Amino acid sequence: MSINYSQHFTPTLTLYFEEMHQVAVSEFEFQNTRKEFEGDLTLVVFPLLRQVKVKPEVLAEGIGNYLVTNLPFVEGFNVVKGFLNLVLSDSFYIGQFSNVYATDNYGHRPVTKDASTIMVEFSSPNTNKPLHLGHIRNNVLGYSVAKILEANGKQVIKTQIINDRGIHICKSMVAWEKYGNDETPESSGLKGDQLVGKYYVKFDTEYKKEITALVAQGQPEEEAKQNAPLLIAAQEMLRKWEANDATVVNLWKTMNEWVYKGFEVSYKNLGVSFDSYYYESETYLLGKNLIEKGLADAIFYKKEDGSVWVDLTEEGLDEKLLLRADGTSVYMTQDLGTAQKRLEDVPALKGMVYTVGNEQDYHFKVLFLILKKLGFTWADALHHLSYGMVDLPSGKMKSREGTVVDADDLIADMIAQAKTISEAVGKVDSLDAKEKNVLFETVALGALKYYILKVDPKKRILFDPAASIDFNGNTGPFIQYTHARIKTLLQRADIQNIGSFDTLSQLDEKEREVIKQLGNYPETVALAGTQFSPALIANYIYDLVKSYNTFYQNVSVLGSDHADQKNFRIALSQKVAEVIANGCSLLGIEVPNRM
Repeated sequence: MSINYSQHFTPTLTLYFEEMHQVAVSEFEFQNTRKEFEGDLTLVVFPLLRQVKVKPEVLAEGIGNYLVTNLPFVEGFNVVKGFLNLVLSDSFYIGQFSNVYATDNYGHRPVTKDASTIMVEFSSPNTNKPLHLGHIRNNVLGYSVAKILEANGKQVIKTQIINDRGIHICKSMVAWEKYGNDETPESSGLKGDQLVGKYYVKFDTEYKKEITALVAQGQPEEEAKQNAPLLIAAQEMLRKWEANDATVVNLWKTMNEWVYKGFEVSYKNLGVSFDSYYYESETYLLGKNLIEKGLADAIFYKKEDGSVWVDLTEEGLDEKLLLRADGTSVYMTQDLGTAQKRLEDVPALKGMVYTVGNEQDYHFKVLFLILKKLGFTWADALHHLSYGMVDLPSGKMKSREGTVVDADDLIADMIAQAKTISEAVGKVDSLDAKEKNVLFETVALGALKYYILKVDPKKRILFDPAASIDFNGNTGPFIQYTHARIKTLLQRADIQNIGSFDTLSQLDEKEREVIKQLGNYPETVALAGTQFSPALIANYIYDLVKSYNTFYQNVSVLGSDHADQKNFRIALSQKVAEVIANGCSLLGIEVPNRM
């Protein structure tokens, strides 16, 4: 439940069962009353029939009469089958709001010194291409989950693993060597990640030409793919890198530094940050050591070609490659080493959340199972935050073909659209040029993040930039505008001198609904932390905003002739604005004070 109804009702309900039925009952199930029935709170009677053998309607009537008699804030009730719908007094909700209003950082638990430490991994890019739309969902989802866990009192370390080695980066390196003519970010005017990504696409283009030529010479297509000179060169470069060849390593360092500088710009544009970084180049050897240990303990086995595998068929999975025949590592090698390294770095670590797309669901089942087989009991505290892909109307993105939507370009386009739409609807007429530019960026990022985060992580998204920047409906700008409207109202109200509303005894129904929505916030934050779902926060904020707007349109906040009523409505508005801002902060979204 939201407002802690249990603490108000459980003692009296326990007494009822002791006095009337001579049984001990101390747990009760409450729900918000469905809108088609009269009432505020519903007690579910069915579970209680295990202790009291009577018809549910009879038990509900008895409980209802007892509560009306013994609790002054229960004004009435009605029974619908096995559900007891209770009507609560205005004074009850005024008291509940008084508690909410007096609570600092309402709905968020403080992080204490003895709080559990959780590591949240997100972004985790390859160093052969810039961040794209899919990375945006990964970043905003992982960052938001980290903020939500902090709001639940956890110590959180935001981290990433940078896939800075392997065949993918070697492809970009080979293409740059062959076709680059010493091009640099400075000479080209491109961000470093975009420049390296350009050569990843170039590799794919020229590789396909080589395959076509070999097929024309009579080779089967599968053989041609393996025999293409560019691929052979990339594989040879990977072997040289693992052998620490100085020339290859220097080129690798140079191109990766280009990429890192480009990534930092993208992260700043997106408004995300990290507390620690891990690099595949530094963890894959730890993974190899673990594999050697697994071989020695007969957990893994070698095939005749020298490749190392694990057999998981008894666990309902299959055989999984851990090391290639030539001794080079695969993603699983690196992930094993990274998991071990993180625990060594943070011995107090109590959990790990991997924010990775659902195409890797199987990979993480295997990873967690292998770690358990290796004897790491902490593997039980690892969680794969699986999420669906992001599509555009044009279809799925393919990075090696150069058809991805670059994250920086998308953000710039969103800012331009926010400018056009904001100016068209007259939201910025009172702002100066600098304020306008800040607002356009705030609205654009709010629109982008909210559109992505309001969807359950497991679901695939069709991203529509135009629909996301709409000042009506379930959108970021609608929520941001409501916050700005409230802040403007509070400026006029002089909130520094809000008087008491202790003598207030009656509420408008719209006020009750806002109080109920405010009461839902702590439970929503807790549930979002348990389920790793920012969508719960996003849709809660939307429901709160809808409820407040209905109140605002039907009830005069500053025009009341009664001081206690006016003070109450100002305080209610103030708390709604605070919860909107706090909830949006958990999504990584800023809310403006003026629009």
